[in-house]
Amino acid sequence: MNKKICFISNLCLLLWFFLDMVGVSINGHILVTRSFRDDGIFFIAFLILFIWYIFKDKIAKYFLAGWLFMWLLIQFLSHWYFTIFGPSEAKINYFADTIKLIPSYSRYIPDLYHIILHILILVSLTNMIIYSIASRKSKTN
Repeated sequence: MNKKICFISNLCLLLWFFLDMVGVSINGHILVTRSFRDDGIFFIAFLILFIWYIFKDKIAKYFLAGWLFMWLLIQFLSHWYFTIFGPSEAKINYFADTIKLIPSYSRYIPDLYHIILHILILVSLTNMIIYSIASRKSKTN
């Protein structure tokens, strides 16, 4: 694993997450609403950590990996928890107008935007962990 792969996966995540800052509709269907007020601090923190990682990856890679882990945990608790442990009527109603990969009226299933976001976070986190371990091993050899 090299830094370039981590850069690409985190850049894809940053660009996808940016859609949440501006909101996007496709043919009148909501992919994601503009949520800068709700998620702006997460975006800014991720952007700062990503830029720090680009220029000073020696220590920043650990902070970025930690941030990605925390973000994935928050996303799990905010979305997949309700899918696994039962519906939340408020959650179903809040995301009712978004593009669904798997439509459901009785159980909350994250919309297309959030499914892709979660996959990108998981891929970036996995890449960062592998890169961090590999770079530590190369220093000891």
